[in-house]
Amino acid sequence: MKLATVLRDGRETAALVTRDGVLLIEDLNLKLNQEWSTDLFEIIQSGQLDRIKDWYKTEGKHRVEELETNKISFEEVKYGPLYRHPRKIWGIGLNYVEHAADLSEKAPNTEPASFMKPDTTIIGPLDTIEIPLQSDRTTAEAELGIIIGKECKDVSEEDAPNVIAGFTTIIDMTAEDILQVNPRYLTRSKSFDTFFSFGPHLVTPDEVDEVLNLNVSTVINGNLHRKNIVSNMTFRPWHLVSFHSKVMKLLPGDIISSGTPGAVVIRDGDVVECHIDGFEKLVNPVKDLKAY
Repeated sequence: MKLATVLRDGRETAALVTRDGVLLIEDLNLKLNQEWSTDLFEIIQSGQLDRIKDWYKTEGKHRVEELETNKISFEEVKYGPLYRHPRKIWGIGLNYVEHAADLSEKAPNTEPASFMKPDTTIIGPLDTIEIPLQSDRTTAEAELGIIIGKECKDVSEEDAPNVIAGFTTIIDMTAEDILQVNPRYLTRSKSFDTFFSFGPHLVTPDEVDEVLNLNVSTVINGNLHRKNIVSNMTFRPWHLVSFHSKVMKLLPGDIISSGTPGAVVIRDGDVVECHIDGFEKLVNPVKDLKAY
C-alpha cells in the first residue's frame, strides 16, 4: 500500500495511492463508510496504519479500484511533504564508503555517524530548495527514508522490521563549505530552511520485496550522478533502527534518512531528483538566494 499527502483546496490532506490515481482519504471515508483520519501523521501516530493495511488487503483494494470518478489523476495531483512535524529526523552521514571518498574522509565503520535535523528544514515534492546566503557550496543527496511506525526502545535488528511504517524518498541538503571549515559545524550545515525534502509516497513494507536490493540514485538535471544499492551501506536499515532505538525512544513518524550514494553540488536553476527502484521519484528545483 502507498499513502501520500496531497494539496487540495489550499490544505494538505492524506490520500491513498492507487494504480491509476490518488483517492483522498476523506472521499474514501464517505464512499466506503470508513472513519480513517485524513492526516497522514495522525494515521501513523494513532496506529491506524496497520488497520488500514489489513482492511486494504482483505477488501479495500478491490472496493477502491471501483471508485474511478473520485480519483485524482497522477497528472493533476500536487503532493506535499508526507507531514510537517515529526518528533525526530535522524540523518546518517557517510553510510556508503564511496561517498566518504567524495569528501576525502574515512567512512565510519564502528558506529553510524548520525545527526539530527529540525522540522523547519522540511519541504515537499516540487518545492524549491534554497541555497542560503551563507553558503557557496551546497550539495543535495538522494536517500532512502525509513519511517518509524510504533513507539519503541532497545529494538533488536531482528524485530526492527516490525516497528516501521514504511519507506520513502528523501533529498537531504548540506552546506558543505560550512561543514568543511570545522566538523563541529555539522548541525548548522544541515539545518537551513528547505534542506530536507521527503515524499511523495509512503511505501509500506509489504510493497518492498527486499529493502537491501533497492537501488538509490542521485540525479541532477536529468543525468545520473551516483547510484548504489542498499546492501552496500556500511550500516543497513535494520541496524540503523536498532542502534538509534538504543540511544533514545523512537516514536511513530520519526524519520531515519539512511545515507546517500553520492552528494551533488547544486546551483541556481538546477533540478535534483531522488530515484529508488519501484518508488515514485522525488523532484525539487533549486534557487540560489544570492542570485536574487
